[in-house]
Amino acid sequence: MTVWDQLVGQQHTVKALSTAVAGHGMTHAWLFTGPPGSGRSNTAIAFAAALQCEQGGCGVCHECHTVLGGTHADVSVIRTQKLSIGVDEVRDLVRRSALAPAGRRWQIMIVEDADRLTDQACNALLKAIEEPTVRTLWMLCAPTVEDVLPTIRSRCRLVTLATPTTPEVAAFLTRIDGVNDALASYAARASQGHIGRARALAHDEATRNRRREIVSLPTRLTSLGACMTASANLVEVTKEEADAITSELDALEKTDLATSYGVVERGRRPREYAPALAALDKAQKTRAKRRHLDVVDRGLMDLVSVYRDAIAVAVRATGALVNEEIRGDVEKVAATSTPELNLRRIGWIFEAREQMLEFNVPIALALDSMMVALKVPEGSNR
Repeated sequence: MTVWDQLVGQQHTVKALSTAVAGHGMTHAWLFTGPPGSGRSNTAIAFAAALQCEQGGCGVCHECHTVLGGTHADVSVIRTQKLSIGVDEVRDLVRRSALAPAGRRWQIMIVEDADRLTDQACNALLKAIEEPTVRTLWMLCAPTVEDVLPTIRSRCRLVTLATPTTPEVAAFLTRIDGVNDALASYAARASQGHIGRARALAHDEATRNRRREIVSLPTRLTSLGACMTASANLVEVTKEEADAITSELDALEKTDLATSYGVVERGRRPREYAPALAALDKAQKTRAKRRHLDVVDRGLMDLVSVYRDAIAVAVRATGALVNEEIRGDVEKVAATSTPELNLRRIGWIFEAREQMLEFNVPIALALDSMMVALKVPEGSNR
């Protein structure tokens, strides 16, 4: 198994990167773009492993294992759960990029969320990309090329990833994770091409239950009270999933902090420990907020999939629905509305998404407004 085998539906990208590893079309800076779940960071890491490997990414040597495992001395990955990546983090990465590699090949810097760089961070990064050292490579990841400053993206070779198809995702789950065909098919459809989401749906019953709760909402929006209840339920379901993701990490970080300061239960605490703990609490709260927003955003995309399915049913489109397992509910939504109305509903969902992600509107308030909009009065054509 090579380093490329974990990439799903990216045959053209793998071919281009393999050619670069062989020395054709190589450059000092790369920009990986693609929709969420397409595997931007995984592709960058696989590329880094192939570049460090003497055989171009065999997947079994020490270099491949350490890069893929995140322990290679010459591959640095900056990722964040916060709302943005600050200038201090980038300056630290820039300082490391100037060091000679410990091995015989490359010093590789990977920025997973380049779209979250602050203006100051972008300026610090631009300087490093403009004047790279001979054996340093930069790899940036972002949803679209427009999410990166023109001055930075103009200095990078662009690699655009595609959304994997449902059969490709299902085959991946069966081949790599050993998931049975029926569950793999469901997870692939429900994830809409998001590999991480597909794996979560395939392996975690609680994740599947939370998704079922969300996609069942459209048929329950029959009154103002039902809309408010649906909004509250969506907040609760997404908060539960976000907390499940972050709580273990939060506890581990606090334990590591206490250990580093020599803190024991009921013992004396160094003076420096309190401000460090306060800073950690603040960072964890910021991360929790971002994680909740990410989970809500994913829930909104699940809602969108129901209305898209309803449009497909109304126009008698062929092929399986994303939500084939609740076809009866989808047909009910289609029968009680029109394709035009469902298009407007999708627009209202994206408006709520924009309010939360771009304008910092409280989640509960944005969802209340959205649910009321989705419950359109019968016969209304607005």
